[in-house]
Amino acid sequence: MLMSKSSKKSKMTLAGLLIAIGIVYGDIGTSPLYVMKSIVSENGGIANVNREFIVGSISLVLWTVTLLTTVKYVLIALKATNHGEGGIFSLYALVRKRAKWLVIPALVGGAALLADGTLTPAVTVTTAIEGLKNMKFGSAIPVQTQDMVIIITIVILLLLFSIQRMGTSLIGKAFGPIMLVWFTFLGVVGLVNMSQDWSILEAINPVHAIRILFSPANKVGILILGSIFLATTGAEALYSDVGHVGKANIMGSWPYVFVCLALNYLGQGVWILQNPNYHTNGDFNPFFEVVPQNLRIFAIILATIAAIIASQALITGSFTLVAEASGLKFLPKMNIIYPSTEKGQIYIPSINKMICVVTIAIVVLFRTSHHMEAAYGLAITVTMLMTTLLLFEYLGQKKTPLYLRVPFLIAFAFIEGMFLISSLTKFLHGGYVTVLIAGFILGIMYVWFYGNKIRDKREAKNAYVRLDEYTNMLTELSHNDDYPIYATNLVYMAKVKYNKFIKREMLYSILDKRPKRAKAYWFVTVNVTNEPYTAEYAVNTFGTKNVINVQLYLGFRKQTSVNVYLRQIVHDLIKDGTIEAQPQEFTTTPGRDVGDFSFVIVNDVISPQTQLTGYEKFMVQARVWLQNLSSNPASWFGLEFADTVVERVPLILGNQNEITIKRVSPKRYPQNS
Repeated sequence: MLMSKSSKKSKMTLAGLLIAIGIVYGDIGTSPLYVMKSIVSENGGIANVNREFIVGSISLVLWTVTLLTTVKYVLIALKATNHGEGGIFSLYALVRKRAKWLVIPALVGGAALLADGTLTPAVTVTTAIEGLKNMKFGSAIPVQTQDMVIIITIVILLLLFSIQRMGTSLIGKAFGPIMLVWFTFLGVVGLVNMSQDWSILEAINPVHAIRILFSPANKVGILILGSIFLATTGAEALYSDVGHVGKANIMGSWPYVFVCLALNYLGQGVWILQNPNYHTNGDFNPFFEVVPQNLRIFAIILATIAAIIASQALITGSFTLVAEASGLKFLPKMNIIYPSTEKGQIYIPSINKMICVVTIAIVVLFRTSHHMEAAYGLAITVTMLMTTLLLFEYLGQKKTPLYLRVPFLIAFAFIEGMFLISSLTKFLHGGYVTVLIAGFILGIMYVWFYGNKIRDKREAKNAYVRLDEYTNMLTELSHNDDYPIYATNLVYMAKVKYNKFIKREMLYSILDKRPKRAKAYWFVTVNVTNEPYTAEYAVNTFGTKNVINVQLYLGFRKQTSVNVYLRQIVHDLIKDGTIEAQPQEFTTTPGRDVGDFSFVIVNDVISPQTQLTGYEKFMVQARVWLQNLSSNPASWFGLEFADTVVERVPLILGNQNEITIKRVSPKRYPQNS
């Protein structure tokens, strides 16, 4: 079943193309809303532009999208998928064995991309709603102030984040036709305006792109690249979302999308050149001006919907990134919901809430799309640069000759480096917000990843023990009447490696803290399969009737209700004589043959006997703090309403500090009378 779905997604279909247009291109597809506006604004307004400037700027836009989006991402990066999933973390998973330092660009790029996920919804939706500002509907002007723009934007964002639990498949099917209309609208409007001056097509010549960087007509020089880069900000999201729609559908739909975008930029350029004396009230946006007056309201409504879909692309990409980050031990384990029967389509409630809160805060802080544009783009330039480094290693892994890999690295690192420098000039005008958000996320990932590394490195050599070497002791304790019954079934949620190795702290909890007598000791490992509805288990009793290792195999859409499954397993094993009977004398259920359960989840605390350096101790303690803050282990296993105990056991890392005390005569310290 999995193979058929995988092969199905790898093929190009009309439905797949439509869903790809609906999910993947929202971010890059809304770039015409603000790119030309930003370019003209940064140069001093429409009164300060001429033909050389407009043709050169559009040429820069077209060739930036061609090189970064088409060549780098569509033609090269889409081949670097890990089991069908794309994005910077999937790319890192493919190349991490080549060098340890590659984790740095993965962490930096991933943090920056997650930060960008909070900026995209804010800037795109605000830009679209600003098109309504001061627009007359008859004699009324419904949206008169920026405060009203902000309120409408926040309401739309709240609605967007509230529908995420429906899943990307359903959303993609709904958004696909709308985005197809949007791109067609972009192309048609651009073509109509182009028809008034076909000479604008000279912008296709890359010579104009290079010349404008040094021309006096360009008043900001190389810094114009900060605005130009906004045209390709959705490229990384395109790569991250490949797992949702398949690379064949992206490669098949991109040419149409690119042509429509190019036509719109060219059309906006013609309109600007034909209206050099256009007077504005400060809210000038050439995107809306190129649209005929009688279609303006349609354009604004369509742009608003497209902006919502642009946000959707980044949100779904963020879910994928976080899930991959958890798998790579960059982030703590989180509760993941699978809205459909395809594993690539996920929803993470905690991340959805976080992005929602930060996005709305950005809208309130910056207030206008012009101010947001200063922060927008900086994060994604960092991610693109990091992706280039990882792609260089990927090409090496694929045995690509060095004479091809090195020019690839130099060319794209230079281009993206220039974009990064131009974006950094906006640091004090809003870019600092991007750096703060990305830095916060990077800090969490750094602590979690290196905290785990230090723990694994410094963990005592005897941290794992063989469970089968303790079965006799556990069986003896189970039948020892000198100890009261702690529970009929004592269950430890523990990852049992190779069906016999278990962390010593589990047995420490049973035997050393205060011996816990039980009729049966259960060590349960939950394994998530690639199938949606798997529900299977395997047991190993080590030749006993009291010690049982259970391996649960649950589909990714299957509810992880360990207590429910375990009751059936106990009943099955009692019935076939694998374990001892558990007759219940006192019960409200006649004939009940399964005893009570007590579930134990073990949390580590650093032992005072641990000897770590100051840095190592801080990292491990910070990692433990993050774990306790971000997760509820009982909810992972569906044990919220079961008898669950969370125990703290000492974690001894590195060498132990030997603590001694000397015995002396009582006369040495006489008591005061």
